[in-house]
Amino acid sequence: MAQLLIIYHSRTGGTRQMAEAAASAARAECDTVLMRAGDAQPDHLLAADGYLFAAPENLAALSGEMKEFFDRCYYPVLGRIEGRPYAQMVCAGSDGENAARQTARIATGWRLKDVQPPLIICTHAQTQEAILADKTIAPDDLAKCADLGQALAAGLALGVF
Repeated sequence: MAQLLIIYHSRTGGTRQMAEAAASAARAECDTVLMRAGDAQPDHLLAADGYLFAAPENLAALSGEMKEFFDRCYYPVLGRIEGRPYAQMVCAGSDGENAARQTARIATGWRLKDVQPPLIICTHAQTQEAILADKTIAPDDLAKCADLGQALAAGLALGVF
């Protein structure tokens, strides 16, 4: 059975909610593993058939913990996961494009196959209080995350990717 690995980092809960929505929908289609970036190891990447990376944008860049995951796992799997499909989600206060570009660049180095444009969910958090506050992702946005997770998992299960 195909396995989808969803790796996420979340400081204020928004990205966690997005990843959980994607994982819940994906489980109907294939074996799905949801894992925090701090816990993910190269062996987890090697065991999976496809990936969904979910991260917040912090200070107009990929979150540090997500970047640390990529730094830690990059070379141990380099040349060993080429051609596998991936998609990504970004939880952003205003833009999210730079975080998405950073993830795409790393995935390009791994020679992963981008199968979906980045899903960027904007929380519109612009003040210090709003940025640091726990997030609640709107149901419509969580539905988009679920759709992405289900589509990626179905593609893996059917051998489309």
